[in-house]
Parts: sequence; C-alpha cells; structure tokens
Amino acid sequence: MQIETIPVGLETASPEAWTIRDGVLTGQAPEQTDLFTDPLSDRKLNSAPRLLFPTSGDFLLEAEVTVEFASQFDAGVLLLWQDADHWAKLCYEYSPQGQPMVVSVVTRGASDDCNSVAMTEHRIHLRVGRRGPGCVFHYSTDGSYWHMVRAFRLQEGPMQAGFLVQSPTGDGCLVRFRKIRFRPVTLAALRSGE
Repeated sequence: MQIETIPVGLETASPEAWTIRDGVLTGQAPEQTDLFTDPLSDRKLNSAPRLLFPTSGDFLLEAEVTVEFASQFDAGVLLLWQDADHWAKLCYEYSPQGQPMVVSVVTRGASDDCNSVAMTEHRIHLRVGRRGPGCVFHYSTDGSYWHMVRAFRLQEGPMQAGFLVQSPTGDGCLVRFRKIRFRPVTLAALRSGE
C-alpha cells in the first residue's frame, strides 16, 4: 500500500482491514482484536491489524484520527514497532468510563499502560517520533499546538512506524486517519512539541 505523504510503501498482514482513498486511510478492526501484553498475567494479544513502514534516523509521524467508538478500548493508534516484545502505541481509545481518551502503551516484554487525558470529541491529532535513542508521543486538539504524552526508549536497532486499529471487547471499530504526515526531522523541543 502507498500513502502519498509517506516516502515508502506500507506492509500489512491484514490487507482486508485497510483502504486508502483521497489521502484518507481507513482501518476496520475486527471484533475482539488487540495488541497488548498484560503485565499482571503475561497474556499476549497480537491480533489487531497494523500497517507499517520502515524508518531510519529521527522522524515524526502524525495524523488526525477519528474513531467510531462503540465498545470499551476501541481505538485508532499510531504505532512504533521493533518486534513482538518491543513496541509502543499511542491510542485514541474509548475508556471504561465512556469517554474518548489519549492512552499510551510501551511494551518491553510486558506492556506499561497509561491513561493520559480524557477528551470530548471523536477526533484528535496524534504524533509519534524518534529522537536519537529515544521515542516521544504527543497529542493535539488542533494539529498545531502539541502536548507531550510520554518520552521513553525501546531498544536499539531498526524501527517501523505506522497505524493500528483495535476492538478488544467489541464487535469491531472503524477508524479514519487524515492529514497523515511523515517527516525525517529531529524534534527540537520535547515538552512543547515544536
């Protein structure tokens, strides 16, 4: 698959889950799909459709994410992936309290799951990136002013970036990614996201 604003092709094991039209990427999560390694039980879930491309050096990937929330933990996700034990996802997710929420999950063996901020819209801007040996997550309500969610490290070595859709407790979830932008740049200001 190809997105005009990403310089390389994207690969997926679930082509039926993804469509691209007029610059909008749509992902359909099947029922009961997730990517998570439970830190309390070590139970691994790796069924959520993902769409990834290779990266090198510093970069930023951002998108406006709209989720048709229906069930707990339905989400549209920007994903950083190294292998099945080393990955991180920045989610726009439906909380158990019935609110859209920015959620981050960093997995180094087990998943470190963190709820960040509740929102009122079904749309948000998410951004993930790499700077040197570290990674960074941001969100924005307008695509201009960015709030830091998390800074962390995975492991040294190659990294893929891309998109994921999930519906762990539900019958499926439709997600649209608009205004997709990939830039091979170094993030200057970690906290303000500039």
